Amino acid sequence: MTIAAREHRTEQPRAQHVRRRELAAFLRSRRERVTPEQVGLPRGPRRRTPGLRREEVAQLSAVGVTWYTWIEQARATHVSAQVLDAVARALLMDPTERAHLFALAGTADPRIDPECPVVSTSARKVVERLAPYPASLQNARYDVLAANRPFAQLFGDLTALPVADRNCLWLLATSERWKRDFLDRDEMLRDLVAKYRVAMAEHVAEPVWKEHRDRLLAASGEFRALWERHEVAPLSPHVKRYRHPVVGLVRLEHRTMWLAPQSPAHRVVAYIPADEETEERLERLAELADG
Repeated sequence: MTIAAREHRTEQPRAQHVRRRELAAFLRSRRERVTPEQVGLPRGPRRRTPGLRREEVAQLSAVGVTWYTWIEQARATHVSAQVLDAVARALLMDPTERAHLFALAGTADPRIDPECPVVSTSARKVVERLAPYPASLQNARYDVLAANRPFAQLFGDLTALPVADRNCLWLLATSERWKRDFLDRDEMLRDLVAKYRVAMAEHVAEPVWKEHRDRLLAASGEFRALWERHEVAPLSPHVKRYRHPVVGLVRLEHRTMWLAPQSPAHRVVAYIPADEETEERLERLAELADG
């Protein structure tokens, strides 16, 4: 075994120990901030511990006192998703705290609730102010959370679709309009499936991602064939060609700006003209909408 390999093997336990200590510290801090009254417990006359006691958290989450104590002492080598879920509920964690808890534990959140993303006003303004360039706000799964008017004019008004269908990969695989108007559609689908596989690697155990993938597998033979190739690709700008029934051919380059580095990560995707002719045609499309 090489020196580098030995160092890598010793580094893993160290990293895991650091992660366990961070998890323990985070749980202690949250336990100390929850009062007995918040969870329906009597305070009692002799309480010295700020917030809840360990045994109270164990009771509220139906976890053994010894096991919970080991978690807070960074002695638990692996904490199951079920235990983390119960503890998060007992400690009244908000979505950000819960996500941090599971990240520290290195475990996927088992919640089956679909995402209900709240798009901030500032994010909507960024997307709208990019007009006359088409732009949309997307998450890591390529759901379109918001879009400006040029996007709707060029690619269709997604607000008329069911929420589950407002997804670039779903539309590229199933929409007859996108199959007709996206002149590089086959290449785009192959590229997007490869990027989607990279994105899903970080969410492979999350039910909402698996449900989305399974829905695509059931609906599109093309997606199934591409998915089985196990190809991966990075996010990178490409010039794509689109055919609009009024202004004609436009050539656009995708540019991406991430608004948040952590989950749920949202990105603004802007479609920038690749030539002067496209610039003029997008301006004409905007004039037609105003007329």
